[in-house]
Amino acid sequence: MFRSRVFTFWFVTMLIVWAGLFYSFNDLGFLLSHLHYPLIMVVGAFVAGLTPEGGGAVAFPVLSVFFNIDRVIARDFSLMIQSIGMTSASIFILSHRDNVLRAYKPMLWFIPVAFAGFVIGMLTLQAIPVYIIQALFLSLITTFAIAYIYSSHRGTKTMLEFKGGGDAVYLGVILLLAGMCASLFGTGADIILYTLLVTRFGMKEKVATHLSIMIMAAMSVLGYAYRHFVDAGLSNDQVRTWLCAYPVVLFMAPFGSYILQGMNVEWMLRGVVILNVGQLLYFNINKPSMDKLIASGIFSIVLMLVFAVTLSKLAKKSRLEAADALPEPEEA
Repeated sequence: MFRSRVFTFWFVTMLIVWAGLFYSFNDLGFLLSHLHYPLIMVVGAFVAGLTPEGGGAVAFPVLSVFFNIDRVIARDFSLMIQSIGMTSASIFILSHRDNVLRAYKPMLWFIPVAFAGFVIGMLTLQAIPVYIIQALFLSLITTFAIAYIYSSHRGTKTMLEFKGGGDAVYLGVILLLAGMCASLFGTGADIILYTLLVTRFGMKEKVATHLSIMIMAAMSVLGYAYRHFVDAGLSNDQVRTWLCAYPVVLFMAPFGSYILQGMNVEWMLRGVVILNVGQLLYFNINKPSMDKLIASGIFSIVLMLVFAVTLSKLAKKSRLEAADALPEPEEA
């Protein structure tokens, strides 16, 4: 994991930066009273580096639903903590000698388009009722995880290829929606981008996962900056809780990417499915209401159909391409 000098320099530098910030703005008493934040991110950051889901896919619902923390604070924490963890994972990916850097060149325009969507979302979507936002997000990560693991979703391409001008427009619209999603949850842009890359563009799972990690890293850094410099919406306690979990995600997210380099991750994905299903069930059981049940039910059905159809189309396309590649039998 530390064979890359670039990543090692990043890791050591950011650890020193954390030590200085923690000494200046935090203390052990605050850390002990907020120990659940770094504990949550042990799992969240590992998931972020290993799968197309960001660390916020764990942090946002756990804080918002289980701990009943304000939705905006939970979103901001997801952005803040991913700005370290997913950036760390991205640097590990880009500095790994086995990865082809040209495959990640599309990020140069993915990022500004997705951030434009984030800004639009911040300006237009924030008044949506909290229970709808929670139901939408939990349905999104749950249905995605189920469809993802139980479908033949493996693409074949290592580079993004457009077959026509319509592909660029379609991808641009999806990136705008991905950014808007991140403005609500602090995560989710990665799942949306990943699904598009492995279905419409037939990209390999590993490369699509790396691109989804990078888009969420960029959205987290830019979203964190937007909240601080434009909204002036971050409190001192939010910065201190960020510092509590900072060193955990600095290591765990790239560690997840390191594990992804050479292992079959199906067992981990099944664990993610169980985690997401459990969160969705808890959301409906805790302080149950018909509104919550209807919202999560409708979102789950619609999203499951979307993911199932798109991933099944990829599987069918892959089988047809494999069949076409087989040599024709010789005549007797």
